[in-house]
Amino acid sequence: MPINQTLEQLLSLLRELCRLPNETEWVEFKHNNDDPEMIGEYISALSNSAALVGKQSAYVVWGVNDASHDVIGTQFKPSIAKHKQQELESWLLQKTAPKIDFRFYEFIVADEFPVVILEIQAATHTPVQFDGTEFIRVGSYKKKLNEFKEKERGLWRVFDKMPFEFQSAAENIKVEEVLKLLDYPSYFDLTDQALPEGRDGILSALEAERFISKNSNGLWSISNLGAILLAKKLQDFRHLNRKAVRLILYRGNNRVETIRELEGNKGYALGFEGLIDYIKTLLPSNEEIGKAFRKEVPMYPELAIRELVANAIIHQDFSLTGTGPMIELFESRMEITNPGLPLVDTERFLDSPPQSRNEALASFMRRINICEERGTGIDKVVFQTELYQLPAPVFEVTDKHTRAILFAYKAFTDMDKEDRMHACYMHCCLKLVNREHMNNTSLRARFNIEAKNSAMVSRIIKDTTEKGLIRPYDPEAGNKAMRYIPYWA
Repeated sequence: MPINQTLEQLLSLLRELCRLPNETEWVEFKHNNDDPEMIGEYISALSNSAALVGKQSAYVVWGVNDASHDVIGTQFKPSIAKHKQQELESWLLQKTAPKIDFRFYEFIVADEFPVVILEIQAATHTPVQFDGTEFIRVGSYKKKLNEFKEKERGLWRVFDKMPFEFQSAAENIKVEEVLKLLDYPSYFDLTDQALPEGRDGILSALEAERFISKNSNGLWSISNLGAILLAKKLQDFRHLNRKAVRLILYRGNNRVETIRELEGNKGYALGFEGLIDYIKTLLPSNEEIGKAFRKEVPMYPELAIRELVANAIIHQDFSLTGTGPMIELFESRMEITNPGLPLVDTERFLDSPPQSRNEALASFMRRINICEERGTGIDKVVFQTELYQLPAPVFEVTDKHTRAILFAYKAFTDMDKEDRMHACYMHCCLKLVNREHMNNTSLRARFNIEAKNSAMVSRIIKDTTEKGLIRPYDPEAGNKAMRYIPYWA
C-alpha cells in the first residue's frame, strides 16, 4: 500500500477487515492487549503467514471484538507507548530481523471509538524473526515456525518462486490511483511509443510489462518493478522509500563536511538522466590530460559514470531494507555504493558474464539505453579511465555492500606502487577480453610513458607478476616479445 494512509483509506480498510468471517493467517483482532513481546511475535507470525498466502501486508487491529468483529474501541496508544525506556515502535524494530516495514495507525471511528491498525509488510526473502525466533500463524494461533516444517518449506518455496520485481508494491487500489502513482506518459516516451488515446490502452501496455496487474476483485496492483521504474515519488511506496538514490558532495577527501546532499524521489527510469546531469554539474573539469586531449574534459568519463551508477541500481539487493544506492563525490574520487554483495568476484568483473538479481529491471534499463548490453559495461569503464589517463577504478566489498571507486587524474609520478600494479592488472584484463595480450608497449601507452622510459614499465610488470596478478602468456619468449595475461586466464 502507499506509504501514507488517509482517514478514508483507513476506514475502508477497517470495514474490509471486519467483514472477514474469522481471523485469518494474516489478520489478528485485539481489544486492549498491548504486551510488547506479544506484538513483536505477531509481527513475525503475520509477516511470514502473509507471504505464505500471497498477501502484501498483514494486520493487527486493536479496538475490534474478536468474536463479532464489532468496533468497540481501545485504550492502546502506540504513539506514546514505551518499553524498557524506549519508544515501542523503535524497540520492536530493533528486535525484528530482517528489518521489515510496519506502521501503527491511530484513528477514531464514529467520533467515539479509538482504533489502532498495525500494518506489517509480508516477508520477502527470508522468514522474519522476533528476538531470534521465527513465528507463523496456524489457523488463528501463533506458533513457532520450526515446529511446522511443512509451512517452513512452503515459505521457502514462496521466496524462491517470486522475484522481488514481481511482488506487489501496492495492491487493491483503484485505476485512478494507479495512474496517479505511476508516470505512465514517460513510459511511452522512454520506449518510443505513442501514448494510447484511451485508458484501456495505457493499462494494457503497463500490464504487458508486468508493471501492474488486475486482481479478481476488479482492483489493481502495482509491482515493485513498475514502482521502482516509474514511480512519480518512490516515497509513495513504503518499502521502496529508502531505495531512492542518494547523492552527497563533500568538501575535501573525507566525510567530515557535507556541502550538498540530495535524495532522489523519482523511479529509476524517470530520474536517471537527470541524476547523471546533476552529477556532471557538481564535478569540476580537468585541463588537457595526456596526448588525447587539447581542451578541458570532464573530471571522469561520462560513460564510466553512467555505467557504474546503472550497475549500482540494477545489481542492488532489494532484500536489504533501510539502505539504497549512494553516490559520494569527494575532491579527488567518486564512490558509488549499492546494497548487496556481488555475485561475481570483483577481480573478475571484466571477464565474467554478468549475473543480476533483478533481471527484469536490468532488461528494461538496457531497452531504454540507460546501461550497456550484457558483459560490456565494466570493460568500457576501464577503457574510458585509460583513455582519460586516470588511475584504474577500484571495486570493493564490505559486509553488505559493493562499492566502485573512480579516481581523479593523477600524474604517473604521483601514483604509488599499488596504484601502478592495479592499473597494470586491469589493463591486462581489458586486453584479454578484447582478445589481445598486454606487453610493455601497450602498458606504456596506458600510462602515456615514452619508449625511452620502458624500463619503468618493465618494473611495474615485474612487481605485478611477483604479486601474482598477471603471468607470462609464453614464458619461453624473449623479454622484448613477452606478452602477459591475468593470473586466472
